[in-house]
Amino acid sequence: MTAAPGREAEDPFDHPALHYSGDREYLDGTLPFIEQALAAEGPVAVAVPGPNLKLLRDALGERAGRVLMLDMTEAGANPGRIIPGVLRAFADAHPDRRVRIVGEPVWPARTEDEYPACAQHEALINHAFAGRDVAILCPYDLDGLDARAIDDSLATHPVLIDRAGRRASDGYDPDRIVAEYNRPLEAPPRTAIEREFDRFTIDNARWFATSYGRKTGLTATQLVDLEIAVTELLTNSVCHGGGAGTLRIWAEEDRLLCDVSDAGRIADPLAGRRPADPDRIDGRGLLLVNHVVDLLRTHTGARGTTMRIHMRLPRRRPPAGE
Repeated sequence: MTAAPGREAEDPFDHPALHYSGDREYLDGTLPFIEQALAAEGPVAVAVPGPNLKLLRDALGERAGRVLMLDMTEAGANPGRIIPGVLRAFADAHPDRRVRIVGEPVWPARTEDEYPACAQHEALINHAFAGRDVAILCPYDLDGLDARAIDDSLATHPVLIDRAGRRASDGYDPDRIVAEYNRPLEAPPRTAIEREFDRFTIDNARWFATSYGRKTGLTATQLVDLEIAVTELLTNSVCHGGGAGTLRIWAEEDRLLCDVSDAGRIADPLAGRRPADPDRIDGRGLLLVNHVVDLLRTHTGARGTTMRIHMRLPRRRPPAGE
């Protein structure tokens, strides 16, 4: 979906990357964007990491009450739920207004596992909002992020804003980023336990996964979320992935991981990242998975699809006296 340089004049959707260094440049880049919306009495939201949220709240003062302010480390911890749960949720609530959102999905503390989903998220925003009267400004910390993230931001955003001003991004190519991060996932360890399943053994595979999760120390709420996520992935494999598949599950020091692999291929890059269609009862499975797990990674290709869910394990209290 790479657009020509004239896209800005043709499409009301605006998706610039803001390259900033330090608090002053952050405020200089974001405050005018927010104030423009407030002056027009238009809807505006800010979804950024906690420290930057405080920075903006303090700078806005009383005006902060007119802005929806979300901590992205919570609302967007799983990058797969940012489009449906944050951006579309806000934009869809104001269908007849020019909507402005400051969204910062990439920050220095993002993990190596999370980053590919973040980069794909930024690329897919361009598909999700094409033609809509929406502006989404995405800040990138030049001091805290590595060169890869900064370079990728030029491919996922048609416009760049930095201390030199606003200009078109010469490297804009969001589809390349979606494809580039559709990489085979790292192989599970030898300690992973494997189960084959089909439509007759879904219940057994689901029971096995939740039983394993219980042994690793997941909370009661997490066990429900794990059962929901595994059930949806198994069902997708049976219905759309050739009728059968393989479940692999294992635990690491601070997280539980579970792969579901099948022979199907996902053709829609926005699968699981759209809000539910109220006129349909299907098409909600991957969306639900994204909402209940800490991270969902996917690799899909001609030989099949693997989906990997990540769930953080509760911190174990040290024995008394330690």
